[in-house]
Amino acid sequence: MPHAKLTIDIPDQTWIGDISAAHPELVFQVVTSIPAADSGIGLVRLTAADPLPIITDIQARDDVQSLELLWKHDDEALLQIQTLNPLPLLPVWRAGVPLKMPFDIQDGEATWEVTTSNSRLSSLRTHLDDIGIDFDIEFVREIGASQADQLLTDRQQEVLLAAVEAGYYRSPRESTLGEVAETLGVANATCSDVLHRAEGHVVHWFVDEHVTGSGGL
Repeated sequence: MPHAKLTIDIPDQTWIGDISAAHPELVFQVVTSIPAADSGIGLVRLTAADPLPIITDIQARDDVQSLELLWKHDDEALLQIQTLNPLPLLPVWRAGVPLKMPFDIQDGEATWEVTTSNSRLSSLRTHLDDIGIDFDIEFVREIGASQADQLLTDRQQEVLLAAVEAGYYRSPRESTLGEVAETLGVANATCSDVLHRAEGHVVHWFVDEHVTGSGGL
């Protein structure tokens, strides 16, 4: 089951895309959202130096059907907004993908995290493309399986575990490559080649996950 993080370009023909791009310092946090008949309803937390002028701008938008100010304190306000153009969330609803809430929108971009099936993730990508919403996939990670299952073949796991159990990676080493190969009943060259490939996968995974932070796309 994949867990994915995406950066979404919010279309500027929507109220939140337009206002967010015009005021890049603003942070909109979508607390929750639901589809309604020909519209969408969202609970949105707004963080701005002075929220009131922004709220006035939102109310003036043609695609905002209603706005209720639920509370305001200093630089924060909580709004319930019904919009006639819930374009950014249409792909999520159509694909049936549970979107992790809350998520932030700033400077015309949203950050989404989803955990779903491969087929629904593929459907989400298709719906985003169909509507013309640009997006970048930050990472896709499988969950519910061991990292070893994702990194190594069964043969690589077998040889690597045999080397570990024989003490090949201890310092000082407790076994030689030849002894590991003998345990497995394979030639030294075969054992060396499989170990080298397994070690390469593990090292590259470690660098991607813990050094470069790329998450291993």
